[in-house]
Amino acid sequence: MKEPDEPQISFRLLSIFSSLMSGATTQEAAEQLGMSQPAVSNGIRQLEAKLGVNLFERLHRRLKPTEEAFQLFEEIQPVFSIMRGFELRARSMRLGLSGRLRILSTPPLGHSVAAEALGALLETRPEVTVSYDVRLLNEVVEAVQNGSVDLGLGLGYESHSALNVDVIAHVNMVCVLPESHALAERPMIMVQDLADCDLIGIDAASQLGSAIRFVFHREHVAYSPRVEVRYCSTAAVLAHAVSSIAIVDPFTASTLPPGQVMRPFRPDCIVPVGLLFRRGVPRSRLVNAYVANVRTALQRFVEPGWHPAVDP
Repeated sequence: MKEPDEPQISFRLLSIFSSLMSGATTQEAAEQLGMSQPAVSNGIRQLEAKLGVNLFERLHRRLKPTEEAFQLFEEIQPVFSIMRGFELRARSMRLGLSGRLRILSTPPLGHSVAAEALGALLETRPEVTVSYDVRLLNEVVEAVQNGSVDLGLGLGYESHSALNVDVIAHVNMVCVLPESHALAERPMIMVQDLADCDLIGIDAASQLGSAIRFVFHREHVAYSPRVEVRYCSTAAVLAHAVSSIAIVDPFTASTLPPGQVMRPFRPDCIVPVGLLFRRGVPRSRLVNAYVANVRTALQRFVEPGWHPAVDP
């Protein structure tokens, strides 16, 4: 047996009904809803026909709600509450005040600038939720490519064949060493000074390791680290533990333990700070707000004595 067709009630008809139940005349309802007065009158007749219920009594050119209308109005109130909430949430997302942000960074930035920028963002946007992680640069690139994050942060890339890269600063690598080390008395450390020193090196296959190796080769100084590690943070820890020297990024050098010092490294070993985005995907206001915070945090972070070349 065929089920009887249920009435199809549009949100437009319910909006007309709600406006009239709130005390508006047909003319006032038309102005509120941006439609003509005849459209309001026709809408109410359509709603009554679909429901099979008389909703209003026509008295002296005014509409007086029936008892059935009051009962049905109570039923649809939650619908309008949901719609108001939906509209407010959409507006918040449009303005970058709510939503979900997915960030992936390499360790130097993820443990410094990127984290500081996120703190500033969340302080003013209590409805924003975040997925935040720190990975190797190649994993950051892969995640941005496949769309599992909204943006990535990393050191070393000026450009990438498959991604949009915004270089927002250039920073100079620095030396970290125990304050008891013979070279710690120098105001800066030249690459030639490291020729006969135990050195903690960064994996040569990485962007930063490759940049360091290039400076040694360009200056005709043998590059033969006694220990090679994957992360700058590990290099800094080992340099402190075994009384050696490591060349690391200035973000890592900003959190040295007592007894360890940072010195400028010369000649310059400049690396770019890049924001990685998937091509063809527009950036939300929330992403743009976070990027603005990263730029602000970066300028505060690298300016004091680290000789960065920060882009405007």
